[in-house]
Amino acid sequence: MPQTSLNLRRIDLRGRSAHGEAIDYGSVVPRAEFAIEAAVEAVRPIVEDVAERGLPALEKFSEEFDHVVPQHFRVPAAELARTAYELDNDLRGAFNESIRRRREVCVVERGEPESMIELAPGARVSQRLIPVDRVGLYVPGGRAPLASSVIMNVVPAQVAGVGSIAVASPPQAEFGGLPHPSILAVCHLLGVTEVYAVGGSQAIAMFGYGVDGLCEPVNVITGPGNSYVVAAKRLLKGRVSIDAEAGPTEIAVLADHTANPRFVAADLISQAEHDPTAASVLITPDEALADAVTAELQQQLPATKHTDRILTALNGQQSGVVLVDDLDQGIAVANGYAAEHLEIQTEDAAAIASRIRNAGAIFLGPWAPVSLGDYSAGSTHVLPTGGCACHSAGLTVRSFVKAVHVIDYTESALAEIAGQIENFANAEDLPSHGAAVTVRFQDDR
Repeated sequence: MPQTSLNLRRIDLRGRSAHGEAIDYGSVVPRAEFAIEAAVEAVRPIVEDVAERGLPALEKFSEEFDHVVPQHFRVPAAELARTAYELDNDLRGAFNESIRRRREVCVVERGEPESMIELAPGARVSQRLIPVDRVGLYVPGGRAPLASSVIMNVVPAQVAGVGSIAVASPPQAEFGGLPHPSILAVCHLLGVTEVYAVGGSQAIAMFGYGVDGLCEPVNVITGPGNSYVVAAKRLLKGRVSIDAEAGPTEIAVLADHTANPRFVAADLISQAEHDPTAASVLITPDEALADAVTAELQQQLPATKHTDRILTALNGQQSGVVLVDDLDQGIAVANGYAAEHLEIQTEDAAAIASRIRNAGAIFLGPWAPVSLGDYSAGSTHVLPTGGCACHSAGLTVRSFVKAVHVIDYTESALAEIAGQIENFANAEDLPSHGAAVTVRFQDDR
């Protein structure tokens, strides 16, 4: 039954740290439940069937889950071109500007493809950044056709120098078994010609194992998806590299009395619009701001298109207002939460941001909403969720390259440390390791 009223919960942490209480902020902040173990077992037979039977399995699951079997699982080039030609001019301009900005940032992300250091005369170690050979990029097509995800996944792979890029997105009955036209159009604008009308866990299996006569296996699989897509990635992890096991999206807004409650409310709503399990969290030492934001939410909600979905997300256990003593405690809460998206709407937001250690992306001040990062900031919007920002980063050019060390020592450079290597090897009871060095300096018999 649709929810009809806003019941955004509050968590009051004020005064607790003053009494010397040790607080695990990561556990007290609202968090969505995200357990994929059940999904893994549901997905396992699908992945195994695609691996074993290939195309017939894709046909079976396309009919079962997408209710349409495409005439061609690989989208014809003519269809890619048609969708791009039929784009509204304003939308084409928005797509192209997003591509341009993301590409420029990616060039900076990559850095130098090779670097070298000389540790001693003749002792050189260099690092080469080598792109993987082939990647498979998944783009959801269900509740929202995420054309922006095509840009966020394809552009860094291209800048990394990946030679073979494939995209998969679910077939849509309303579009004759093709993926959403916006997704196809962006692929065409990016020059991606290998696009598949395959959805869900079967698309991940197709990328991981390949399908004879249709799709070659890939080295890396990236892109968002539901719990079944994430479960399929987990099953294939090790066979291929994956970007992350992404859970429900989340925003945290760290704000003080200087924040505009209308802006904060709009930003919380925008993230809740993604999914009923999306998390929207306000962290503030200002109770008056919390009250004003709640009032703004009530005022703005009736005008939203997806009101039921937004209300479900805002009323869920994963969303809420966290009241803190001051911004110092607010920073501690933000670091404990490790949000996918963290907005800082405070006095001297840059100074506050310098103290943030855990966040997928940080948005400074009133003029950098998360929506900017979703589309056109030039930053990545493929970010760690569920607290994983404490150990993981978002998808960048580096996600598609391997760092390979090249060791180049002269005879004299090796001789200088040969004795140390032998001592080290003996300490580990691996004397042959040391002998492999010292043999080079023994007289020939």
